[in-house]
Amino acid sequence: MANFTTISGFLLMGFSGKPELEILFATLFLVLYIVALVGNVLIITTTSVDHSLSSPMYFFLKHLSLLDLCYISVTVPRSICNSFMHSGYISLWECILQCFAFTLCGCAEMAMLTVMSYDRYVAICLPLRYEVIMDGSTCVHGVLAVWVSGSLAGVMHTAATFSIHFCGANIIHQFFCDVPQLLKLSCSNEYVGELGVSGFLSLVAFMCFISIGVTYIHIFSTVLRIPSAEGRARAFSTCLPHLSVVILFVSTSVFDFLKPHSESPTVLDFLLTVFYTVLPPTLNPIIYSLRNKAMKAALRKIFERRKDFLFF
Repeated sequence: MANFTTISGFLLMGFSGKPELEILFATLFLVLYIVALVGNVLIITTTSVDHSLSSPMYFFLKHLSLLDLCYISVTVPRSICNSFMHSGYISLWECILQCFAFTLCGCAEMAMLTVMSYDRYVAICLPLRYEVIMDGSTCVHGVLAVWVSGSLAGVMHTAATFSIHFCGANIIHQFFCDVPQLLKLSCSNEYVGELGVSGFLSLVAFMCFISIGVTYIHIFSTVLRIPSAEGRARAFSTCLPHLSVVILFVSTSVFDFLKPHSESPTVLDFLLTVFYTVLPPTLNPIIYSLRNKAMKAALRKIFERRKDFLFF
């Protein structure tokens, strides 16, 4: 039995043992990462410079894009680099940092989606009190709470994971330091504490999901009582992109969590992990851009200014 402080690092297993396939998957990862990078940077830039997007909804959207950018940058660039370099080695402290950052971003994203659902509830169900309830102080405190809660979850999860003893081959059958794969390297049942932390965080995430569900029940009941079809369409256009993002993030995470974990992970296991680590940050900007008229108009203005500047 070896204490974790004596371990120098781990070996991350890629998608395939064949160099040709490894390069192919790395190239696909690179394309997805570029799409996510460009999309989220565009949303952050647009919501920062366009004064017509100064409402709390776009303030939260900007921070959601920042979270998505951090979330995908924690795992994907390192995986791409490992594939092209044909080296899966990751040091102990890099693994600890990756585990902390990944947990922070994942938990913070769930918290941010919950805060955004409350914002939509106040905007649609309590429109006359919206500016009073969702003032600047409330928005800033909401974002701070998101980052603090994510940081606490990251500290708890990481401390519980790396307080156990590891033994045997230090091989992680995943393209990043995935906690379930790390627990398989435990020498005994010391991971019970980590399971307790995971259970607590899962309960909190479930409560967030229930809160979002109840919020949207009230939102839909209010929207359906709006007499004009135009009013209903406008209300749906502000909340459906957020609901789509929630469903995408929660469904992919739950599916990966509930799937049976085999001793020898297959390519399908890797792909299912990609669904919740890569797809949400990549698709979120597309969802908000396609479904939100104000966002599309703001993006169009930015591109037109860019075109005029180039021609000038």
